[in-house]
Amino acid sequence: MRDRIRCTCQSCTIRHLMGPAVLITVGVLFLLQELHSGRFDFNNTWPVILVVIGAIRLASSMAPMEGHVYSSPAPVAGPPAPGASAPPSPGQGI
Repeated sequence: MRDRIRCTCQSCTIRHLMGPAVLITVGVLFLLQELHSGRFDFNNTWPVILVVIGAIRLASSMAPMEGHVYSSPAPVAGPPAPGASAPPSPGQGI
């Protein structure tokens, strides 16, 4: 996994902030619930999470993609060609 090239364009950089932003939002909502137990109930404030996700997706889609690195899928090994010899198994000598 470490050999994968990571894109550093602005769109991908903003998209990678999704997890931390949602985690911080959930933490702030739970903190508000603990501090102001009557006014901020998590059951009533969960749409804030959807707003944060939407704002990040909107910012990511509007950001320029200059320098974006497109990843190519790894080649898939197909069946051997007819008449080709199979490689020896590990227990057999050559």
